[in-house]
Amino acid sequence: MSKKREEKKSNNLIKVLFTLFFMILLIIVVFNSTTILRNSTDIYVITNGSLLYEEQAEGYLIRDEMILQGENYKNGMVQILTDGERAAKSEAVFRYYSNSEESILNQIKDLDIEINQYISENNLNIISSDIASLENQIESTVNLMYDVNYLQKIQENKNKIDAYISKKTQITGFKSPDNSYVKTLTEQRTSLEQELERGSETIYAPISGLASYRVDGLENILKVGDFSYLSSELLNGFDLKVGTTIPLSNEKGKIVNNFEAFLAVPINTEKAMNAKLGDKVTLRLTNSKEISAKISYIKEEDNNRIIVFSISEDISELLEYRKISVDIIWWKYTGLKVSNSALKEDNNKVYVEKQRAGYIEKILVKVLRQNDTYSIIENYDEEELKNLGYSKNDIEDMGKIKLYDEVLLHK
Repeated sequence: MSKKREEKKSNNLIKVLFTLFFMILLIIVVFNSTTILRNSTDIYVITNGSLLYEEQAEGYLIRDEMILQGENYKNGMVQILTDGERAAKSEAVFRYYSNSEESILNQIKDLDIEINQYISENNLNIISSDIASLENQIESTVNLMYDVNYLQKIQENKNKIDAYISKKTQITGFKSPDNSYVKTLTEQRTSLEQELERGSETIYAPISGLASYRVDGLENILKVGDFSYLSSELLNGFDLKVGTTIPLSNEKGKIVNNFEAFLAVPINTEKAMNAKLGDKVTLRLTNSKEISAKISYIKEEDNNRIIVFSISEDISELLEYRKISVDIIWWKYTGLKVSNSALKEDNNKVYVEKQRAGYIEKILVKVLRQNDTYSIIENYDEEELKNLGYSKNDIEDMGKIKLYDEVLLHK
């Protein structure tokens, strides 16, 4: 009997011990679970990202522009090169109307209709890179017209399309077989154009550049080279509205340097007041396109500066404007992005705490750029760590931060 009692006691003890064990195990699991849940809201995953510092400003476009004007400017003019098209030196840019202009133009128009109709009906497919380029320009201009509700701009685009179609017709005719009907019509068209030229005044490009017919009278005031004449008083005195399109002239044209233009910006922000000659920035245009620029001139004024940025991109796209709005991106860094709350400092050295295989590892990092919320960081290289006083063994034992690492956030 006593033996059974002892066995029962032993079994009860085992049950108690098992119960205690499971209770302790449950407490550990619950504790770890709450810790994991807590930590899940207290970590930051390292990602690739960008930080930038930008400011909005208004600037005045200054170009190297040469005005073209002939003696018969009162007659009105015909564009030979479209606005923004590249002109070679000595190439015909535009011409003034002759006395028999209307009659000859009507004959040319009739020939164009006949040529295009014949090409369409006979499925003439002339393969040419020039024709392909013109077709792309026509398609691009047509697409632009869907988003335009400005009457002047619509008419300008229509004129461009007419000019492209006319050039395509001529090229197709010239590339047609000799003695063909299209070739004969094209030769008649050429003869009429020559008659027009003999009775009119043609203006040629004295230098190479971009042909433009947007003349606002500021070409000989806002000049390139010595910018010392610039002042806020001068620029504000033009009373120009931001983004207003310069209208097309019917009396004169110009050749514009297509390699470099300038943007003069009156500004007094902290970044601008600390900027230096030669600094490189990025300018974001109103169409969200970003172009590179460099500070080429600074003029100090009372509590203000005029900064002139040199531009060598997308000059043809800016021909329409004299005053534009831009975002000046003073700096932009891309790399490993981390929340500032993950950064800790010890003895003037910055580090993050990385979760790794159940323990916390301190990783020394270099902060490249920082704003109020985030930082772009990178690892120190071996030479930099040596200069900071770390031994070879220390460096070998150091961890590195990498993409998608989890680091602790600190309040």
